Amino acid sequence: MKQIYLESYFKGYNYLMKYISDIAHLSSKEQTIIRERVKIIEFFRQFGKEAAKQAFSKSKSTIYLWKQKLKKSGGRLSSLRPQSKAPKTKRQRKTHPQILDFIRQYRENHPGVSKVTIEPVLNAFCLTLDLNSVSESTIGRIIRDFKNQGIIPDPRIKIYLNGRTGDLKIRKQPTREKKLRVKGYQPKLPGDLVQIDAISIFIYGLKRYIITAIDIQTRFAFAFSYKTLSSFTATDFMIKFQKVAPFKIKRIQTDNGSEFHKIFRAYVKEQNIIHYYNYPRSPKSNCFVESFNGVIQRQYINHHINDIQNPAVFNQGLMKYLIWYNTEKQHKNLGKMPPLRYYLNNYILNPKKSNMLWTTASICQRFNFNI
Repeated sequence: MKQIYLESYFKGYNYLMKYISDIAHLSSKEQTIIRERVKIIEFFRQFGKEAAKQAFSKSKSTIYLWKQKLKKSGGRLSSLRPQSKAPKTKRQRKTHPQILDFIRQYRENHPGVSKVTIEPVLNAFCLTLDLNSVSESTIGRIIRDFKNQGIIPDPRIKIYLNGRTGDLKIRKQPTREKKLRVKGYQPKLPGDLVQIDAISIFIYGLKRYIITAIDIQTRFAFAFSYKTLSSFTATDFMIKFQKVAPFKIKRIQTDNGSEFHKIFRAYVKEQNIIHYYNYPRSPKSNCFVESFNGVIQRQYINHHINDIQNPAVFNQGLMKYLIWYNTEKQHKNLGKMPPLRYYLNNYILNPKKSNMLWTTASICQRFNFNI
C-alpha cells in the first residue's frame, strides 16, 4: 500500500497542524488576541521597538514578556492567551463585631427576614452607637456567610396547601447528593466497571423494558425484560446480575434515568458499589452497553418481538441467548474468544476449573423458569 505524507506536498503543513491543535479549543476572542500578539511580535522583530510602540502602543517590556512566554512553553501559541487580571490577594470585608452580632441576633429573633427588613433597623442601631452602618447588599452577604458557616439556620422550607383539610404543612427540600463521574478512570480487572442501560420497546399498544449490563474488561453481558421500569425493577435486575456474574461488581456506570435513583441507589450504596453517572445528553459515555444494546436487538429482540408481551416467555429465550453470547460467541476484541473463556484464561489461576457452571438448566433454575 502506497503511503502519502501530506507534509511533503504542502509547505508548512506540520506547523499548521501544530497551530490548529494548540489553539483550536480556545474561544474566538482568545484566538483573535493571540493572532494580534503574534503579529506585534513579528513587527517588533522587523522594525524595532520604536516603530512597534507607535504602531500598536505596546511597550518594549510587554513584547519581551510575550516572547519569554513563548520561549518557556516551547513555542506554544496558547501561552499568549490573556490571563486573568483579578488580584491574587483580594480585599477582605471588615465589619464591626457589634454589627455582626446585631444581624445574627435579629435573624434568630425573626427567622427568615431579608436584608431589606434588617437595613433600617440596623441603621437606627448604628446611629445610637455612633457606628458606620453597612449597605443592604453587605447585609445580604453577611447573612449568606452565616448560613454557610452554620451560625444561623437555613431550613429552606417549602409550604404547600393540603387540598382536603386546608392545613399548612412544612416540607424540607432534600439535599442532593453529588453525582460521581467516571472521568479518566480505566478498569483493570473484571467487575471494576460495569455499564448498565435500559431499552424501551413499544409494540401492539404495550410498552416493555429490557435492562442490560456489560462488564468493560471481559465483555460479560446480562439482560432481563420487565413490564415496568422503575428503581424497584432496576434493583431486581442488579440482584440478578450479581448472582450470575462470576466476579464481584465494584463499580457501575449508568445514565441519569429515574430508574437508577431512589431504591436502586440505596441498594448499590449498601453493597459498597461505586455508582458513576454519565453527563447529561452524552450516550457516548456508555458506549460499551450501547453497542451491546444494538447487538442484542439485532440478534435476539427483533426475532422474538412477539414473545415480549409475556416477559416470562421472553426471558426464557433471552437466557439461552445470553448463555450462547457469553460462552460460545467469539468476540474480536477478546482475541476471538467468548467472554467467559477470556475470563477463565486471563483471571483464574486454574483455567480448567471454574467456580461457576453456565448451562441452560442452571440459569433458568436461578430465576425459577420451567423449560
